[in-house]
Amino acid sequence: MGWRMRLVFILWIGALATAPLVAAGDGKEQIRLNPADQAAARAVVMRRADLGSSGWQGGRVKPDLSSDVTCPNFHPKVSDLVVTGAAESLFHRSVFQFGNIVEILQTRRMVRLDWQRSVLAPAAIRCLRQTIAKGLGSNAKLISFGKVPFPHLSAYSARFRAVVSVQAFGREARLVTDIVFVLHGRTEITLNVAGPASAKRALSAAETRLARVLVSRARA
Repeated sequence: MGWRMRLVFILWIGALATAPLVAAGDGKEQIRLNPADQAAARAVVMRRADLGSSGWQGGRVKPDLSSDVTCPNFHPKVSDLVVTGAAESLFHRSVFQFGNIVEILQTRRMVRLDWQRSVLAPAAIRCLRQTIAKGLGSNAKLISFGKVPFPHLSAYSARFRAVVSVQAFGREARLVTDIVFVLHGRTEITLNVAGPASAKRALSAAETRLARVLVSRARA
């Protein structure tokens, strides 16, 4: 998929693994970064101050524009999409992880096509579910994955949630990891949030608040 979709897993012992969820189907996106859209992406991407409390570690990191995961019968076209700006940030505190990727595409039409091909396609959810399950280690099991309600912040917005069971030190822990997509104009925003399942209500509220903040800064 042209849109970098990533899911963050926080294990019981605090280890972190990230992976692209959907591969480029017919090749790769065209990367043509320009100063104006790079600045636009950096203006949107999540900052430490956005998290609203102390103790968070992390910051902006180099955007990963690669994609090497494939799913049978799901190969969305991306070779006609052009990325002109990108920014990424990652923060963690205790067993909580918040990540954000912002991409600017060359035209609004490209954003619409990306959404139709990679999120609305019937095989998309199945691909995401398979990729998550495959990426878990032997001590973890995917309990559920699917689309969950999310406020209509833009013409294109959606949230997906995975619940994972992790065995460590003879105990079971359940974790949730959410991926939120919001497209606004030429801007594609991906927000990843992960933490204990017991905190899912607080995580949901934080995701909604953060998504509103990020969308409000989108100018491209």
